[in-house]
Amino acid sequence: MKILIIEDDRRIASFLERGLIAEGYQVAVEHDGRDGLERARGDEFELIILDRMLPYLDGLEVCQVLRAEGHTAFILMLTAKGSLQDKIEGLKGGADDYLTKPFAFDELLARIGALQRRRAAPTTEKPLRIGSLSLDPQSHRVTRDGVAISLTAREFELLHYLMSNPDRVVSRERLLNSVWDYGYDPGTKIVDVYVRYLRKKIDGPEGEPSLIQTVRGVGYMMSAEASDAG
Repeated sequence: MKILIIEDDRRIASFLERGLIAEGYQVAVEHDGRDGLERARGDEFELIILDRMLPYLDGLEVCQVLRAEGHTAFILMLTAKGSLQDKIEGLKGGADDYLTKPFAFDELLARIGALQRRRAAPTTEKPLRIGSLSLDPQSHRVTRDGVAISLTAREFELLHYLMSNPDRVVSRERLLNSVWDYGYDPGTKIVDVYVRYLRKKIDGPEGEPSLIQTVRGVGYMMSAEASDAG
């Protein structure tokens, strides 16, 4: 795996570089957002470890620009900004994972491994369909009524999981374990936040029932039937 580290703290960057090289990864390092963005644009990296607070260009902006340009590398945001709102902004901005400083190197390795497994797992699944919504696991294409819908990697995974369990109630805890892998407090509102993001993107005109139904006190269910979403 080829990894780009964008980190302005040279001590942390050196620690990460040495540790990851020792684990067998190919590693490149940049120390500010501007140079990091250009390096990411000019080379094929599978993972970008991205600090949030960077000189010249903020890490969140770097992430948003890369996603807007269609870059598919995993982005793991590594930062001291650890509030729930910071995490939501990072994930909504296109990051695939979010690790706060100080961190254990073993946890970083575990998260990298989890990201690798997600990409390495081949899929022969057929396209999924609920009502007029269609999801193709192989092309990562989502459409409704033939119109393409742009989703972040995490939004796609959440929608994929829900559509793989049509007309079944899926608990928040199960979604956390299956979509987010680990590392989030079961009391977090991250599932509810991402369901809201999905509804805004996949639902029809205002007034039409949502395809993602809320089962109060339990979780969510994908169904083409009437919804109580709110």
